Amino acid sequence: MFHNRWLTLPNLFSEFRIVAAPFLLLLAWHDLPYWFLALLAVALLSDAIDGYLARTLHETSELGAQLDSWGDLTTFLIVPLAVWWLWPEIIIREAPYIIFVLFAYLLPMLVGLVKFKNLPSYHTWAAKTSVVTMSISVFSLLLFDFPWLFRVFALLQILVALEEIAITLTLRQLRNNVPSYWHARRLEGNRPGR
Repeated sequence: MFHNRWLTLPNLFSEFRIVAAPFLLLLAWHDLPYWFLALLAVALLSDAIDGYLARTLHETSELGAQLDSWGDLTTFLIVPLAVWWLWPEIIIREAPYIIFVLFAYLLPMLVGLVKFKNLPSYHTWAAKTSVVTMSISVFSLLLFDFPWLFRVFALLQILVALEEIAITLTLRQLRNNVPSYWHARRLEGNRPGR
């Protein structure tokens, strides 16, 4: 049933992020930085809540994992453009780190697309930690022009990317919600005939 799959509470939080993306762009386009940051904070909070709700309410699903990943991707891709409109001087100054973060975020997806013909939705512990640390560092950068947290966490993104690539290379078939490389190895170690 359509509503049972799409309208679960956890999925609604993920869908909210997808719907919020054009509004984030509109707020940035109309030069409303504090409204932009407020909506971004709510979107990031919804990202923290959806997985917790799915596990607590026993509503985890393949659709939910994919919606969460699409919500993450949508938010992640529009934020640099919106920030460019609102704080171009910060984007210019932090360009190497921003490019590094984008590359570290997109490369594991590309590897997953090449191997599995689909976007991976691993939701690793490292990626979850990274979302929290990057969120804090982005807000400290935009609100207080404090770049060092952002720069440190941008460089740490390589560890998240390397783990997700290692998971993709380890798995024989695409699986969602693989918490770590160790879990991927364990999943593959439990294959029949091994």
